[in-house]
Amino acid sequence: MPLESVNGTQIHYRWDGPANGPVVMMAHSLGAGLTMWDGQVPALTAAGCRVLRYDHRGHGGSAAPEQAYTIKMLAADAVGLMDALGLEKVFFVGLSLGGMVGQFLGASHGERLHGLVLSSTSAHMPPPELWEERIQTVQAHGTAAVVEATLERWITPAGRQRLPEVVQAVRRMIISTPTVGFVGCCAAIRDMDLREAIRAVTVPTLILVGEHDQGTPVAMARFIHERIAVSQLVVVADAAHLVNVEQADVFNRSVVPFLNDQRP
Repeated sequence: MPLESVNGTQIHYRWDGPANGPVVMMAHSLGAGLTMWDGQVPALTAAGCRVLRYDHRGHGGSAAPEQAYTIKMLAADAVGLMDALGLEKVFFVGLSLGGMVGQFLGASHGERLHGLVLSSTSAHMPPPELWEERIQTVQAHGTAAVVEATLERWITPAGRQRLPEVVQAVRRMIISTPTVGFVGCCAAIRDMDLREAIRAVTVPTLILVGEHDQGTPVAMARFIHERIAVSQLVVVADAAHLVNVEQADVFNRSVVPFLNDQRP
């Protein structure tokens, strides 16, 4: 299991695709892991991209330090992994929490990006009380206590019926997330406010959102689109939060041409 010492912790990552392709770095949602992107790897590698997936601190195979997490810290993890792997610039694809990291990178480290894909995400996630309640629930009972409500928000009823094996895989990801990592990233989301910062994003940006997304609805995606001058917005029909899982083909058909258009 490849690990790099990054920003005071250990980050787990995985490579797929041709060694000489443009690097597409992929960051997952809260309570997930790098396997969340399994449905994208074949399309990206077929397009000649070198795919770099990684687990946020506190998730998957990465270490779970017991400390306060912030979006700035998670973005520093991403930059630190790029540095450790000798990557000057990447395409960055982030969904939900990963998209929050992507927004920070676009605003503060745009020189390290060829392009940015932000899916199912927001620049601000009030109210803080909601996140405090979630933190207390998981601290008391573990991530299993929030898994069913999370699945209901993440995948539409039709999607859950159509993709039962995928739903089970997502359930296992959530339940296996360490409590300290889930709580730490909840706190990072609770305290995040990138509403003004994202005005500084100057790299080409693709924004995707599911039409039925409850957690980060279309209005939040439109807000980001309005703040990032070089962005385009795609609303994906028949999808909730995990657009890349529920409508993988549509997601891939949107992302691959965007990446091709921005190839260095």
